[in-house]
Amino acid sequence: MAGMEDQVWQPLRTVEGLPLNGGEGRFRLLETASSGLAYLIHYPAGVASPTHAHDHDSIVYVLSGRLRGAVDGVEGEFEPGDSLLHPRGVAHHVEALTDSMWVEFKSPLPGNPPIA
Repeated sequence: MAGMEDQVWQPLRTVEGLPLNGGEGRFRLLETASSGLAYLIHYPAGVASPTHAHDHDSIVYVLSGRLRGAVDGVEGEFEPGDSLLHPRGVAHHVEALTDSMWVEFKSPLPGNPPIA
């Protein structure tokens, strides 16, 4: 496993094939296993994912900043230490209210790359 300082940030422009709103983010693939993967994701303030659903569960753990999001129409705000679940097949979105970073765990391993 490479140290965090050795990992290169990749531009994040789409989620599930849909363009981000308000700009672009960035991501690092942290780990991959046969049962899932983990990303480190950063959105600058004002960047948001479009409403989307996917073929896997995602667990978001907020490291810094503040996010607003909705899962199945239920809205909330999230700060460092908060977590939330985006269940497979359920419509959701997130927006960075401030520069924000989180770890996102996806399981099972997505059939297609979920972000690019």
